[in-house]
Amino acid sequence: MMADAPARIVACPTCRKPVHWSETSRFRPFCSDRCRLIDLGAWANESHRIPAEDIDDESETEDPERD
Repeated sequence: MMADAPARIVACPTCRKPVHWSETSRFRPFCSDRCRLIDLGAWANESHRIPAEDIDDESETEDPERD
């Protein structure tokens, strides 16, 4: 039987409070439901977003097989 590894400690993405990364950490990687909801709200109002390059409308409709 393998011994349990020590719980990894990570910083809550919202408040930076230490969080034990384990199955018993209900809100991981967040420290609480409040921090989880703050982060969700930031995504919903687009404060957080994944950067992307704008795609030219003409290049979307072009068919490379036609050239």
